[in-house]
Amino acid sequence: MANNQAPQGNHDPAGSTQMFRAFVDEAPQGRQAAATGSSGPRVGLILGVVVAVAVVAAVAWLALA
Repeated sequence: MANNQAPQGNHDPAGSTQMFRAFVDEAPQGRQAAATGSSGPRVGLILGVVVAVAVVAAVAWLALA
């Protein structure tokens, strides 16, 4: 079995370790900015739930009438 992990402090010739670390360090900031960006999806979800409840109530009312 080959040991493909370079010791700490050595330069990674392919740059994959540096790119991975940059991605991991950047990810929480990107998610946080996207989560606080707008309330559009939340409003759509609420409206969808309200419409679904109204449809179920109408079907139940017609079935019991």
